[in-house]
Parts: sequence; C-alpha cells; structure tokens
Amino acid sequence: MMNKKTLIIGAGGVGNVVAFKCAMNSKIFGDIILASRTKSKCDIIAQNIKEQTGIIMQTVQVDADSIPKLKELISNTSASIVINVALPYQDLTIMDACIHMGVDYLDTANYEHPDTAKFEYREQWERDEEFRKADIMALLGSGFDPGVTNVFCAYAQKHYFDEIHSIDILDCNAGDHGYPFATNFNPEINLREVSAKGRYWQDGKWIETAPMEIKMVWDYPEIGPKDSYLLYHEEMESLVKYIKGLNKIRFFMTFGQSYLDHMRCLKNVGMLGIKPIKHKGQEIIPMELLSTLLPDPASLGPRTKGKTNIGIFAKGIKDGKPKTIYIYQISDHEKCYEEVLSQAVSYTTGVPAMIGAKLMLEGIWSGKGVFNMELFDPDPFMEELTIQGLPWKVMELGANEDLVVPEERV
Repeated sequence: MMNKKTLIIGAGGVGNVVAFKCAMNSKIFGDIILASRTKSKCDIIAQNIKEQTGIIMQTVQVDADSIPKLKELISNTSASIVINVALPYQDLTIMDACIHMGVDYLDTANYEHPDTAKFEYREQWERDEEFRKADIMALLGSGFDPGVTNVFCAYAQKHYFDEIHSIDILDCNAGDHGYPFATNFNPEINLREVSAKGRYWQDGKWIETAPMEIKMVWDYPEIGPKDSYLLYHEEMESLVKYIKGLNKIRFFMTFGQSYLDHMRCLKNVGMLGIKPIKHKGQEIIPMELLSTLLPDPASLGPRTKGKTNIGIFAKGIKDGKPKTIYIYQISDHEKCYEEVLSQAVSYTTGVPAMIGAKLMLEGIWSGKGVFNMELFDPDPFMEELTIQGLPWKVMELGANEDLVVPEERV
C-alpha cells in the first residue's frame, strides 16, 4: 500500500500539538510535512519532535493566502490529506487548493473574513458540490469547540435521548499564565470573538445580545464555580441543523475580571479595531498592532498552570421521560506541556484535529462533500479521545437538576 503523506499547514500552538500527535501516530499518518508562512517556526517544532519521538518531518514555507502556492505545495508533497491549522481567514484558499488537487481537507475553525468580525459556515458549505465533484471530503471544525462539543452532542443523541430539547456548551479555562493580560490562542481571532455581540438559538430563531451581556455561574467539576458569559460560537450554526428536536442552544465561556477589564479598556480606546487607520503617515490596523504587543500564545505553555473543563449540558426526552446529562472533558495545562510542549488550550484543539484526520485516513469517517462533525458516528471518535489523551466523563442528572446559578444581565 502506498505510504500516506500528511500535510499540516500552520505552526502556532495548535499546529505544534497536531504535529506532535501525528508523529506519535506515524503508522497512520506516514510522512509528515509541516508548512507555515514562517519556516523557522516549523523547524523548531520539527526539532522538538525529533528529540522526543525520533520522527523526522519535512518543513516548508508557504503563503496560505495564495491558491497557486498551495497547489504547488500539495503537488510537491503528494499529500494524502491537508490538515489546516492556519488562520481561519485562510480556510477558503486552502479548501480551493484541495479541490483543484483532489486532496481531502480538515480544519478546526470556520471561515472568517479578514475585514469583517463575523464567522459562519456558509461559504464553506457552498463548496460541498465542488468537493463531491472532486471525489474528496472536507471535515469542518475538528477542534474542541467546535469539534468535540459537536461529537458530544451526537453521542448524547445516539445513546441518551430520543430528542434533545436544549444544549448549553460550557467552556472553562481556569489556567493561570501569570501575565496581567494575554490570549490563549491567536490574539486577533480571540479578541474579535469575545468582543462581538452574543447570539443564541431559541424557538426557531437567533436572539442577539450585547457583548458579555448574559452571565451565569457554573460549578465546573474539579474547578468549581466560575463566572460564565454567553457568546456566539460557530458550532451552534451546524448543531441547530442536525440535532433532532433542538429548541434552544447557548454557548458560555469563562472570563476573569482582569481579562474583561483589559478587553473593555482596549475596545474603548479603539485597539480592537480591524479597519486601517493613519498613524504618522502610515496605515496600521489597531488589532494587528495589539497582537504584536501581546505575548505569543505559543509562549504560554511553560508558565501556565491549572485546568480546562469543556463540555455540554443537554436536556431532552428518553422513552417519554425527561432526561438531563452533562458530558465534559478536563485537561491539565502542565500535563499537556509535559507531553507536547503546549498548554491545554492548544492541546484540546490539536488532539481532536489529529483524531479527525486519523479517522479519515483509516476510512472510518468517509464521504464525498463537506461535513460537520456531528454527521458521523460519534463512537469511534469518543474512543480515540480516551486513547489519545482527552478522557471524558458523563454525568447523568435528575430531570430538573442544574449545576448553575440562574443567568443575569450585566
């Protein structure tokens, strides 16, 4: 059988984890090529992987905004699959290159336009017919949220409910990196996401809220009660399409007061702007300048302590009776760093990306066209989570039991 060749595009914190975990599963992934705009970042990752695993991977430079350059890279590497962990702005160019070259595609986050603070699946879903015609598969959002949270919902639907009526997706990072203010992944993406208006789905329509308007306190297992704020998050867009009987879905993420104070101050003085402004005769984008000033998320690994807890809280009907379950996963920042030299936020995104690609290469998840995670059998993915370092738990609760203080407007 021809040796598989895996092309990873992106050499940030998540790219580092994906490269490490693919190397640890090299019998499936074969020859591994790591590409980025900055080849030196790839070289550092490759050297660390060689020292820890003995696996040697090729590193190359690529401009992921250029379809011709991407096509040339895919051709030169004879890639069997492309794992996109570059910026969400580059999803469409990488997808189009894969269509032209007839190569399967996977990403961890949906497309964002660089000039508009908005993310949605529409333009990626519109490529379904082109992927079908090319006889290839695209798997969207194979990170944690989106990604594992979608699979948790599919698993709940398969094993615990006849109908799921409501879902709360709950994302807690209780890690401490010691900086007054920093972001755990790309600062521009993180701050655009957090400062945007909130949205949730109820009774067949989207309801919009002001940024950080709705807060609740959730008692996260092994962490404790944390302030959790309603955001809009991309996995909700696909889950409202594919989860049977769903009437309400929300997404909550934890933030400390220091983070919120810094973010509001930066927003008030215009530092979160994404439009060019004139400064001493030169055009700059405030958000890009801020990204340059903030700590590199990839540098947070050795100094971050604490845990993450991400999961879903679902209510519905089974055999005509009300049912409530909570599925969640806990990761320790220091343990993640010990294994792959990245903190848990990168780890919990990178490991599911590797798992999704592994299931595609093995033919366990297969198809022609563009797919979201919840469209496949969740069981093989859930098994791989435990094998690959993300063990999960299910808590069955009373029909009316909650682990939450009622929401409030702030």
